[in-house]
Parts: sequence; structure tokens; C-alpha cells
Amino acid sequence: MNIERSSGNVFRDLGFGPKEAEGLRLRAQLMAELKRLIQARKLTQSSAAKLFGVTQPRVSDLVRGKIDLFSIETLVDMLTRAGIRVQLRLAPAGRPPRHEAA
Repeated sequence: MNIERSSGNVFRDLGFGPKEAEGLRLRAQLMAELKRLIQARKLTQSSAAKLFGVTQPRVSDLVRGKIDLFSIETLVDMLTRAGIRVQLRLAPAGRPPRHEAA
């Protein structure tokens, strides 16, 4: 068995180009946060839809992980409507961003 070290981005490891892989990584991270929020607040899809300002079928797409149906902007908007402040951290390419204590 041949084991390779991860690049730190599963999408890059799966063969996506650097630009697309980074976009997918960001969207996946935002989607995961929205799913955690739904679970933590014990929201139904209908109540989550009202909170996020979208339709229930959009929440269903989110919960089912349909990443191709969501832009970063849409996901950030949904989190903001739920009272979550989204921050952006930048780092030079090739280096993972530092995780700072909040």
C-alpha cells in the first residue's frame, strides 16, 4: 500500500486544480458550519429556511451536501442571517493559515 501525504485540501488531493479546490474547500467549510448550526439549534428544515432567508428545498440541498448548488456568497449570507459573523483570513499560497485564538 502506497500512502501519500495530504496537501491539506481534500479537493486538491482528488485532482481538482488549485483554484477550484480552494473554492470547494471554502464552500465545504461554510456548509459544514451551517449544518452544525441546524443541529445545535435543533432546527427543522422549515425553521432553518426562515432563519437563513431561503426555501426549505435549499436547506434540503445544503443538508444533503449538494456543494455545486451553493456559492460562497450565498453561504456567507445564510450564516450572517443566522447571526454568525464570518471572518476571512489570508495566508501565502502553499502555507495553511494560522489558527488564532478568538
